[in-house]
Amino acid sequence: MFNGSETTATVIIILVAIAILGWSLNRSRSYGKLGMLAWLQSVVFTVPWLLFLGLFAAGIYLNIVSILFVFVGSAGLYIFLGKRLRDAGEEAFLQERAKKALENQLQGSDAQNSDGQGITRSESSSGISPEETKVVPIPAEELKIIQGIFGIDTFFITETIPYQEGVILKGNLRGHNPEIVHAQLSASLQERLGDRYRLFLVEGPEEKPVAIILPSNNDPQPLTRGEKGLAIVLLFTTIVTSLAAAGLLLNFDFFTNPERFGETLPISIGLWLVLIAHELGHLLMAKRHQVRLSFPFFIPSLQIGGFGAITRFASLLPGRKALFDISFAGPAAGAIVSVLMLIGGLILSHQGSGFQVPVQFFQGSILVGTIARIILGSALQEPLIDVHPLTIVGWLGLVVTALNLMPAGQLDGGRIVQAIYGRTIAQRATIATLVILGIVALINPANPIILYWAIVILFLQRSLERPSLNEITEPDDSRAILGLLSLFWMVAT
Repeated sequence: MFNGSETTATVIIILVAIAILGWSLNRSRSYGKLGMLAWLQSVVFTVPWLLFLGLFAAGIYLNIVSILFVFVGSAGLYIFLGKRLRDAGEEAFLQERAKKALENQLQGSDAQNSDGQGITRSESSSGISPEETKVVPIPAEELKIIQGIFGIDTFFITETIPYQEGVILKGNLRGHNPEIVHAQLSASLQERLGDRYRLFLVEGPEEKPVAIILPSNNDPQPLTRGEKGLAIVLLFTTIVTSLAAAGLLLNFDFFTNPERFGETLPISIGLWLVLIAHELGHLLMAKRHQVRLSFPFFIPSLQIGGFGAITRFASLLPGRKALFDISFAGPAAGAIVSVLMLIGGLILSHQGSGFQVPVQFFQGSILVGTIARIILGSALQEPLIDVHPLTIVGWLGLVVTALNLMPAGQLDGGRIVQAIYGRTIAQRATIATLVILGIVALINPANPIILYWAIVILFLQRSLERPSLNEITEPDDSRAILGLLSLFWMVAT
């Protein structure tokens, strides 16, 4: 319980904070929608801390789970408002740029009309209305070249709409195979304008294909030095946490007993074999599709050593098939290595093996329990079972693989869902996954892994992958079956 002076100080802090919020509200009103969204963000960021201070002053203490839920909830709202703020800012920026472009075009029109060469005549020959061309950021001569690559046998243009730094071309897809049409159009664009623009073929709001042309400066950018440095720091941090997790499995604290490094090394190496196999799976399939990947950002965990890695695409994806193949290859490779370790560990298990685990260890997973029943048989009738260390390593590898196969955002599972079912379903799956993780964490607050993973997804992996160059062509049935198998594998693990 706070004493009188501490309570008075807390009340003063709260009153000052409220006064600052009121003053900032008054200032934000003059900036319209942008100002109000920015003010709401500051409220969402500030109010939880004021709430905690007020409760502490009143002698009410929240447990760690309640604090984390309030923090995650406010962070989610902060992120949502931030997205709205960015969208509003982009809209205001585009409107201002369009206004300037219109003024410049009108000035140019006056100059050209004096020579008898008005803009209207050149635009009418290209099939674009003057109102549209005046606000298109792409230069008029290049826009004509871009329109020239489309034809009645590939994609027939009916409308041109300014979009960001490029244009949206609405029309009718005439070719029977979107993959072939996209390849033809992209080749023509490359031939006429080099590497300056990218052509995206996506599904429009009316579920009709539209073409989007964007400058190549919108391509994924290489990692900065700071980001590469962070990747290296996370790598070494995850190495340390893998050793610490091995120490927990061996019933000692690695940080207070670093001299027992040798005992933790085999388990740590086993876990890293799974993580490396996972990343190699991504890398090899990416090379097959000529897609570049960023450095992996490993996610440390004291409980299980590591959650895997966040790997960004460093170049545009050619299509949804490539997105599926690259996303699926990592968990597939990690799962194969993990299962082989699990099976090998169970085969090598005998009386007096390195680990003694309760029988419940095999009852928490359908997959692990089924494999154990096949190999161990009647030994599972005992309350405590001796197992080889490889069994534990294989189990850890399966857990890491299953976590990455959750259908959320830019996790492997989320990318797989996006590749097969599209962006709308993937967005809904992300929200559903976060809600389920939150419910599970609330029901079982003693296990922090699920809540930790939910926070990681919310802050780092919630966004969907950017659209591929060809979003129209869906993966074939065999890939759809493998996608369902991967989701089943996640649930079974």
